[in-house]
Amino acid sequence: MDPATLIGLVLAFGALLAMITLEGSSVMAILLPAPMVLVFGATIAVGLAGGTMKDFISAFKALPGAFRGKTTPPQAVIDQVVGLAETARSSGLLALDQEADNVKDPFLRGALQNIADGTDGDELRMLLEDEIATRARSDRNAAKFFTGLGGYSPTIGIVGTVVALTHVLENLETPATLGPMIATAFVATLWGLLSANFIWLPIGSRLRRLADLEVDRMTLVMEGALAVQSGSQPRLLGERLRAMVPAELLPKVGATGKAGSEDSAGKSKSKSKSKSKSKGKGKGKDKDLPAAA
Repeated sequence: MDPATLIGLVLAFGALLAMITLEGSSVMAILLPAPMVLVFGATIAVGLAGGTMKDFISAFKALPGAFRGKTTPPQAVIDQVVGLAETARSSGLLALDQEADNVKDPFLRGALQNIADGTDGDELRMLLEDEIATRARSDRNAAKFFTGLGGYSPTIGIVGTVVALTHVLENLETPATLGPMIATAFVATLWGLLSANFIWLPIGSRLRRLADLEVDRMTLVMEGALAVQSGSQPRLLGERLRAMVPAELLPKVGATGKAGSEDSAGKSKSKSKSKSKSKGKGKGKDKDLPAAA
Protein backbone atom coordinates (compact mmCIF):
# COMPACT_ATOMS: atom_id res chain seq x y z
CA MET A 1 0.00 0.00 0.00
CA ASP A 2 1.23 3.47 -0.92
CA PRO A 3 -0.31 6.05 1.49
CA ALA A 4 0.78 9.09 -0.54
CA THR A 5 -2.77 10.15 -1.40
CA LEU A 6 -4.06 9.83 2.17
CA ILE A 7 -1.06 11.67 3.58
CA GLY A 8 -1.33 14.43 0.98
CA LEU A 9 -5.05 15.00 1.56
CA VAL A 10 -4.64 15.04 5.32
CA LEU A 11 -1.83 17.59 5.06
CA ALA A 12 -3.81 19.74 2.61
CA PHE A 13 -6.93 19.87 4.77
CA GLY A 14 -4.74 20.30 7.85
CA ALA A 15 -3.16 23.38 6.26
CA LEU A 16 -6.64 24.75 5.54
CA LEU A 17 -7.71 24.12 9.13
CA ALA A 18 -4.55 25.83 10.40
CA MET A 19 -5.25 28.89 8.27
CA ILE A 20 -8.85 29.14 9.52
CA THR A 21 -7.65 28.86 13.12
CA LEU A 22 -4.90 31.47 12.66
CA GLU A 23 -7.41 33.85 11.10
CA GLY A 24 -9.51 33.54 14.26
CA SER A 25 -12.44 32.04 12.39
CA SER A 26 -14.33 28.79 12.87
CA VAL A 27 -14.52 25.67 10.73
CA MET A 28 -18.30 25.87 10.98
CA ALA A 29 -18.17 29.07 8.92
CA ILE A 30 -17.42 27.03 5.77
CA LEU A 31 -19.34 23.85 6.66
CA LEU A 32 -22.61 25.12 5.23
CA PRO A 33 -24.97 22.46 3.85
CA ALA A 34 -26.50 24.45 0.97
CA PRO A 35 -23.32 25.31 -1.00
CA MET A 36 -21.80 21.88 -0.27
CA VAL A 37 -24.86 20.07 -1.60
CA LEU A 38 -24.82 22.18 -4.76
CA VAL A 39 -21.08 21.85 -5.42
CA PHE A 40 -20.68 18.13 -4.72
CA GLY A 41 -24.07 17.02 -6.00
CA ALA A 42 -24.06 19.06 -9.20
CA THR A 43 -20.41 18.26 -9.94
CA ILE A 44 -21.01 14.50 -9.78
CA ALA A 45 -24.24 14.87 -11.75
CA VAL A 46 -22.54 16.86 -14.52
CA GLY A 47 -19.73 14.31 -14.62
CA LEU A 48 -22.32 11.57 -15.06
CA ALA A 49 -23.98 13.57 -17.84
CA GLY A 50 -20.68 13.91 -19.68
CA GLY A 51 -20.13 10.15 -20.05
CA THR A 52 -21.92 6.85 -19.85
CA MET A 53 -23.34 5.00 -16.89
CA LYS A 54 -20.62 2.35 -17.24
CA ASP A 55 -17.95 5.05 -17.13
CA PHE A 56 -19.51 6.45 -13.96
CA ILE A 57 -19.69 3.06 -12.22
CA SER A 58 -16.21 1.95 -13.25
CA ALA A 59 -14.71 5.28 -12.12
CA PHE A 60 -16.11 4.95 -8.60
CA LYS A 61 -15.12 1.28 -8.49
CA ALA A 62 -11.55 2.40 -9.12
CA LEU A 63 -11.73 4.93 -6.27
CA PRO A 64 -10.62 2.55 -3.45
CA GLY A 65 -7.59 1.57 -5.52
CA ALA A 66 -6.53 5.23 -5.70
CA PHE A 67 -6.22 5.35 -1.91
CA ARG A 68 -4.61 1.93 -1.54
CA GLY A 69 -2.16 2.43 -4.40
CA LYS A 70 -1.25 -1.25 -4.45
CA THR A 71 1.34 -2.01 -7.13
CA THR A 72 3.67 -4.92 -7.85
CA PRO A 73 7.38 -4.07 -7.47
CA PRO A 74 9.24 -4.44 -10.79
CA GLN A 75 11.92 -6.60 -9.15
CA ALA A 76 9.28 -9.13 -8.09
CA VAL A 77 8.08 -9.36 -11.70
CA ILE A 78 11.65 -9.79 -12.95
CA ASP A 79 12.39 -12.54 -10.42
CA GLN A 80 9.22 -14.39 -11.39
CA VAL A 81 9.93 -14.20 -15.11
CA VAL A 82 13.56 -15.28 -14.63
CA GLY A 83 12.35 -18.27 -12.62
CA LEU A 84 10.03 -19.22 -15.46
CA ALA A 85 12.90 -18.89 -17.92
CA GLU A 86 14.97 -21.31 -15.84
CA THR A 87 12.05 -23.75 -15.78
CA ALA A 88 11.64 -23.50 -19.55
CA ARG A 89 15.35 -24.15 -20.17
CA SER A 90 15.47 -27.14 -17.83
CA SER A 91 12.08 -28.77 -18.51
CA GLY A 92 10.95 -27.30 -21.83
CA LEU A 93 8.17 -24.90 -22.79
CA LEU A 94 5.45 -27.47 -22.07
CA ALA A 95 6.33 -27.26 -18.38
CA LEU A 96 5.06 -23.66 -18.38
CA ASP A 97 1.50 -24.97 -18.62
CA GLN A 98 1.84 -26.43 -15.12
CA GLU A 99 3.57 -23.29 -13.87
CA ALA A 100 0.64 -21.22 -15.15
CA ASP A 101 -1.67 -22.87 -12.62
CA ASN A 102 0.38 -21.32 -9.79
CA VAL A 103 0.44 -17.81 -11.28
CA LYS A 104 -2.08 -15.35 -9.83
CA ASP A 105 -1.65 -12.68 -12.49
CA PRO A 106 -4.18 -13.46 -15.28
CA PHE A 107 -2.10 -11.59 -17.86
CA LEU A 108 1.02 -13.67 -17.22
CA ARG A 109 -1.04 -16.84 -16.87
CA GLY A 110 -2.58 -16.33 -20.29
CA ALA A 111 0.82 -15.65 -21.84
CA LEU A 112 2.26 -18.86 -20.36
CA GLN A 113 -0.67 -20.93 -21.57
CA ASN A 114 -0.29 -19.55 -25.08
CA ILE A 115 3.44 -20.31 -25.02
CA ALA A 116 2.76 -23.89 -23.91
CA ASP A 117 0.16 -24.23 -26.69
CA GLY A 118 2.78 -23.29 -29.28
CA THR A 119 1.40 -19.87 -30.28
CA ASP A 120 3.59 -18.01 -32.78
CA GLY A 121 5.76 -15.28 -31.25
CA ASP A 122 4.45 -12.48 -33.48
CA GLU A 123 0.84 -13.45 -32.87
CA LEU A 124 1.45 -13.66 -29.12
CA ARG A 125 3.01 -10.18 -29.12
CA MET A 126 -0.01 -8.75 -30.95
CA LEU A 127 -2.38 -10.43 -28.50
CA LEU A 128 -0.53 -9.16 -25.43
CA GLU A 129 -0.17 -5.64 -26.82
CA ASP A 130 -3.92 -5.51 -27.47
CA GLU A 131 -4.60 -6.57 -23.88
CA ILE A 132 -2.25 -3.89 -22.56
CA ALA A 133 -3.89 -1.20 -24.70
CA THR A 134 -7.37 -2.20 -23.56
CA ARG A 135 -6.37 -2.19 -19.88
CA ALA A 136 -4.67 1.20 -20.23
CA ARG A 137 -7.73 2.69 -21.93
CA SER A 138 -10.03 1.40 -19.19
CA ASP A 139 -7.85 2.68 -16.33
CA ARG A 140 -7.34 6.07 -17.93
CA ASN A 141 -11.09 6.52 -18.40
CA ALA A 142 -11.47 6.46 -14.62
CA ALA A 143 -8.69 9.03 -14.25
CA LYS A 144 -10.27 11.17 -16.95
CA PHE A 145 -13.62 11.10 -15.14
CA PHE A 146 -12.22 12.54 -11.90
CA THR A 147 -10.08 15.05 -13.77
CA GLY A 148 -13.26 16.19 -15.49
CA LEU A 149 -14.94 16.66 -12.11
CA GLY A 150 -12.04 18.89 -11.16
CA GLY A 151 -12.80 21.06 -14.18
CA TYR A 152 -16.54 21.31 -13.49
CA SER A 153 -16.34 21.98 -9.77
CA PRO A 154 -15.01 25.59 -9.71
CA THR A 155 -17.55 26.74 -12.26
CA ILE A 156 -20.39 25.15 -10.31
CA GLY A 157 -19.09 26.92 -7.21
CA ILE A 158 -19.34 30.23 -9.05
CA VAL A 159 -22.90 29.35 -10.04
CA GLY A 160 -23.72 28.81 -6.36
CA THR A 161 -22.21 32.17 -5.46
CA VAL A 162 -24.23 33.95 -8.14
CA VAL A 163 -27.43 32.31 -6.91
CA ALA A 164 -26.66 33.31 -3.32
CA LEU A 165 -25.79 36.89 -4.32
CA THR A 166 -29.10 37.12 -6.12
CA HIS A 167 -30.77 36.27 -2.82
CA VAL A 168 -28.63 38.95 -1.12
CA LEU A 169 -29.81 41.62 -3.57
CA GLU A 170 -33.39 40.73 -2.77
CA ASN A 171 -32.81 41.68 0.86
CA LEU A 172 -31.12 45.07 0.59
CA GLU A 173 -33.67 46.54 3.02
CA THR A 174 -31.88 44.77 5.89
CA PRO A 175 -28.30 46.14 5.82
CA ALA A 176 -27.37 44.41 9.08
CA THR A 177 -27.55 40.99 7.43
CA LEU A 178 -25.79 41.85 4.17
CA GLY A 179 -22.29 41.06 5.45
CA PRO A 180 -23.06 37.53 6.70
CA MET A 181 -25.14 36.76 3.61
CA ILE A 182 -22.37 37.87 1.22
CA ALA A 183 -19.82 35.81 3.18
CA THR A 184 -22.11 32.81 2.96
CA ALA A 185 -22.49 33.32 -0.79
CA PHE A 186 -18.74 33.04 -1.36
CA VAL A 187 -18.59 29.70 0.47
CA ALA A 188 -19.91 28.04 -2.69
CA THR A 189 -16.92 29.35 -4.67
CA LEU A 190 -14.64 28.21 -1.88
CA TRP A 191 -15.99 24.65 -2.00
CA GLY A 192 -15.82 24.60 -5.77
CA LEU A 193 -12.13 25.47 -5.76
CA LEU A 194 -11.46 23.35 -2.69
CA SER A 195 -13.06 20.17 -3.99
CA ALA A 196 -11.37 20.55 -7.39
CA ASN A 197 -7.83 21.05 -6.10
CA PHE A 198 -8.01 19.04 -2.87
CA ILE A 199 -10.08 16.04 -4.03
CA TRP A 200 -10.95 15.52 -7.71
CA LEU A 201 -7.73 16.56 -9.46
CA PRO A 202 -5.41 14.69 -7.05
CA ILE A 203 -7.52 11.53 -7.39
CA GLY A 204 -7.46 11.84 -11.18
CA SER A 205 -3.69 12.30 -11.20
CA ARG A 206 -3.25 9.37 -8.84
CA LEU A 207 -5.34 7.02 -10.98
CA ARG A 208 -3.45 8.05 -14.09
CA ARG A 209 -0.11 7.38 -12.39
CA LEU A 210 -1.30 3.96 -11.22
CA ALA A 211 -2.51 3.21 -14.75
CA ASP A 212 0.93 4.09 -16.14
CA LEU A 213 2.62 1.84 -13.58
CA GLU A 214 0.30 -1.03 -14.48
CA VAL A 215 1.08 -0.59 -18.18
CA ASP A 216 4.80 -0.66 -17.36
CA ARG A 217 4.33 -3.86 -15.35
CA MET A 218 2.36 -5.56 -18.13
CA THR A 219 4.95 -4.48 -20.69
CA LEU A 220 7.66 -5.99 -18.52
CA VAL A 221 5.70 -9.25 -18.31
CA MET A 222 5.12 -9.28 -22.06
CA GLU A 223 8.77 -8.78 -22.95
CA GLY A 224 9.80 -11.38 -20.40
CA ALA A 225 7.28 -13.95 -21.64
CA LEU A 226 8.34 -13.47 -25.27
CA ALA A 227 11.99 -13.83 -24.26
CA VAL A 228 11.17 -17.06 -22.42
CA GLN A 229 9.45 -18.34 -25.53
CA SER A 230 12.51 -17.55 -27.66
CA GLY A 231 14.77 -19.42 -25.22
CA SER A 232 16.63 -16.45 -23.76
CA GLN A 233 19.30 -17.16 -21.17
CA PRO A 234 17.84 -16.44 -17.68
CA ARG A 235 20.65 -14.21 -16.36
CA LEU A 236 20.75 -12.18 -19.56
CA LEU A 237 16.96 -11.90 -19.46
CA GLY A 238 17.08 -10.53 -15.92
CA GLU A 239 19.62 -7.89 -16.92
CA ARG A 240 17.55 -6.90 -19.93
CA LEU A 241 14.36 -6.52 -17.89
CA ARG A 242 16.17 -4.49 -15.22
CA ALA A 243 17.42 -2.18 -17.95
CA MET A 244 13.77 -1.45 -18.82
CA VAL A 245 12.98 -0.22 -15.29
CA PRO A 246 14.02 3.18 -13.89
CA ALA A 247 16.77 2.85 -11.30
CA GLU A 248 14.69 4.43 -8.52
CA LEU A 249 12.11 1.63 -8.80
CA LEU A 250 14.68 -1.13 -8.32
CA PRO A 251 16.16 -2.18 -4.95
CA LYS A 252 19.58 -0.71 -4.30
CA VAL A 253 21.68 -3.85 -4.18
CA GLY A 254 24.93 -2.35 -5.51
CA ALA A 255 25.97 -0.75 -2.25
CA THR A 256 25.02 -3.86 -0.26
CA GLY A 257 26.92 -6.13 -2.60
CA LYS A 258 29.95 -3.88 -2.47
CA ALA A 259 29.85 -3.75 1.29
CA GLY A 260 29.44 -7.50 1.44
CA SER A 261 32.42 -8.07 -0.84
CA GLU A 262 34.51 -5.64 1.20
CA ASP A 263 33.51 -7.42 4.40
CA SER A 264 34.35 -10.83 2.93
CA ALA A 265 37.65 -9.46 1.65
CA GLY A 266 38.43 -8.03 5.08
CA LYS A 267 37.56 -11.32 6.72
CA SER A 268 39.76 -13.26 4.30
CA LYS A 269 42.63 -10.83 4.95
CA SER A 270 42.26 -11.20 8.70
CA LYS A 271 42.15 -14.96 8.35
CA SER A 272 45.30 -14.97 6.23
CA LYS A 273 47.04 -12.70 8.74
CA SER A 274 46.05 -14.95 11.63
CA LYS A 275 47.29 -18.00 9.70
CA SER A 276 50.61 -16.34 8.96
CA LYS A 277 50.98 -15.34 12.59
CA SER A 278 50.23 -18.88 13.76
CA LYS A 279 52.76 -20.27 11.28
CA GLY A 280 55.36 -17.77 12.50
CA LYS A 281 54.73 -18.75 16.10
CA GLY A 282 55.03 -22.42 15.16
CA LYS A 283 58.39 -21.84 13.46
CA GLY A 284 59.62 -19.92 16.48
CA LYS A 285 58.68 -22.75 18.78
CA ASP A 286 60.47 -25.24 16.53
CA LYS A 287 63.65 -23.20 16.79
CA ASP A 288 63.45 -23.07 20.59
CA LEU A 289 63.10 -26.86 20.94
CA PRO A 290 66.34 -28.68 21.95
CA ALA A 291 67.93 -30.88 19.32
CA ALA A 292 67.32 -34.57 19.75
CA ALA A 293 70.32 -36.59 20.82
